[in-house]
Amino acid sequence: MSNRLSKEELETDPLIENYNRAVGFYHDNKTILLSLIVGLVVIIGSLVGYRYYADSQEQKAQHLLATAQNYYDQGDYESALKGNEFELTYGFQQIADEFSGTNAGNLAIYFAGVSSFKLGNVEGAINYVSRYDVPEGILGVGPVSFLGNLYEATGDYTQAAETYVQAANWDVNESTTPFNLLKAARAYYKAGNTAQASELTSKIIDEYANSTELSEAKKIQGMLAAK
Repeated sequence: MSNRLSKEELETDPLIENYNRAVGFYHDNKTILLSLIVGLVVIIGSLVGYRYYADSQEQKAQHLLATAQNYYDQGDYESALKGNEFELTYGFQQIADEFSGTNAGNLAIYFAGVSSFKLGNVEGAINYVSRYDVPEGILGVGPVSFLGNLYEATGDYTQAAETYVQAANWDVNESTTPFNLLKAARAYYKAGNTAQASELTSKIIDEYANSTELSEAKKIQGMLAAK
């Protein structure tokens, strides 16, 4: 018996029939398919190119940040903030503006705020620190609390207190939480909001009895009771 398929069998063979359909579909939709393939190649190429560009920008920003950080460590806050035109270096301000999409650029935003504060520009410091993308966990507590300090320096005690509460809750623990709750209570007290001051000091007394802030919290409670 011959193993060759007849013409009729060939025409009804599932594999050949599916192949013929695929070829027919390709010819009918060739333009669309080629466009999709080209589009996919462009997207993949763009993603690879962007990743390379992003990595390159991050490395450049890190290098510039190290120089600005050196000025900061030396106490030269003016050069740290604005760079040194004689040495052709970037400061935190320029790094923050030109490399805002990088981790180094984000860190430059924070240090630009700290440098501005060191130079006596509290409003400028608030502008920078409020833009800082604060990290999660314990590392984010300090920057948030510092922003509270800045608001308090302007006399905006209510905003300062709210920010201290945010810092207290950023990473709840036995150290930074009662510390920032007490700062918030003091700020609310200065703002004349005795109800909030009492609530926060009571929280310290009830939940953080072993903290170093306990005695100060009790002192504020006594001042409130005397009113």
